[in-house]
Amino acid sequence: MNNQKFFKQLEAEVARIDAAHTTKRQETIIEGFELQPSPRALIDGKPFLVFNSNDYLGLRHHPQLIAAEHRATEQYGTGPGAVRFISGALKVHRDLEKALAKFHGREDAMIFSSAFATNLAVLFSLLKGQSKDSLVDNSAVVISDELNHRSIIDGIRVANLEKEQKAIFKHLDADHLREVLKEKLGKYKRALVVTDGVFSMLGEYQDLAKIRKVIDDFNNQYELGVLLVVDDAHGVGAFGATGRGTEEISNAKADVLIGTMGKAFGADGGYVVSSKIIIDYLRESAATYIYSNNIAPGTAAAALTAVKLLDTTEGKKVADTLKTNIIYFKEKMLNLGYRFAAKSEHPIQAVLIGDTAKTKNLKQAFYEQGVLVTNINYPVVPQGKDEIRVQLSAAHTKKDIDQFLQVAQQAGKKLQLI
Repeated sequence: MNNQKFFKQLEAEVARIDAAHTTKRQETIIEGFELQPSPRALIDGKPFLVFNSNDYLGLRHHPQLIAAEHRATEQYGTGPGAVRFISGALKVHRDLEKALAKFHGREDAMIFSSAFATNLAVLFSLLKGQSKDSLVDNSAVVISDELNHRSIIDGIRVANLEKEQKAIFKHLDADHLREVLKEKLGKYKRALVVTDGVFSMLGEYQDLAKIRKVIDDFNNQYELGVLLVVDDAHGVGAFGATGRGTEEISNAKADVLIGTMGKAFGADGGYVVSSKIIIDYLRESAATYIYSNNIAPGTAAAALTAVKLLDTTEGKKVADTLKTNIIYFKEKMLNLGYRFAAKSEHPIQAVLIGDTAKTKNLKQAFYEQGVLVTNINYPVVPQGKDEIRVQLSAAHTKKDIDQFLQVAQQAGKKLQLI
């Protein structure tokens, strides 16, 4: 019964996590949605306004996406059947890849089961390319923004690099990136710089023009150059005049761009776009692509519909509605006396509370009034930076936002926050 001793260790670890107030397993169970007058989640039969979703454009309930999903399911079945190199690629998967490549102005694209799986595969493949059967030189250093997403961190970990091959540059600090590239010069044949586009805790974005300038200055100084990899999962669709994300806002491009269909596009799955040679190489080396099933064909059809929708008159109207909602929300919250944890033009708006107990109490007050929000507390954020992370959507009506503001005003006064 020695495994019982191990189970006791697991039990103690779960208790430690609970004591640290970082528990994540107590998930809210959503039974369905009411869609009129705007989407509301049903929890224990009660409708809740949703202000904690990544569905920035409100597309997951869009009738065109649902119809496309139904048609594709009838045509291809509910699942992909097997991995692509065994049973072949479904046409809907390849059509989606072509549409994503065109949307981002790249030569090619490939889709994965998730953006997390995309980051793991892309970073591993581009960092740890050399083996006895490979001609790819792995004398590389990877330089990562200090606040990058966990999927980037894990992608670097699985590459199993030496400690000296891994470096961090200060958050949003292109000047510090320049210092790191200079310090590593001559020690490695190539460098890979990786960053989030939009950072999910605060809605901040990386100025890719500044990063690009630094990389271009060093590209010819490294024997095999410098690559810029950007994970813009929160930016694509929700950011920029046409939804091209952080690249559009910054007016600069990554060498390798990673995105998701599971946020603004209203579907599921991850993807990467790049030059044809990089995509060809990834199709031969990315384990989470080669050995893992693709997204369901219905999901691919829904995502394909969303990508095409963004470049229509209706897509522009949806994007404009989202921008209007963000501006209105920020103005009214400031008028109430609230502060934001960062300057953000993104749908992610982090309302700074600064006190762990009050942040949790405010979230509970919203919940009791039928509004879903997320509280982010220490130690996930630095002490004194506790926040309510609000995520706006084009699906929110002015009435929805006004209802949120009313709860914020009443609870804020009660908790002495405003």
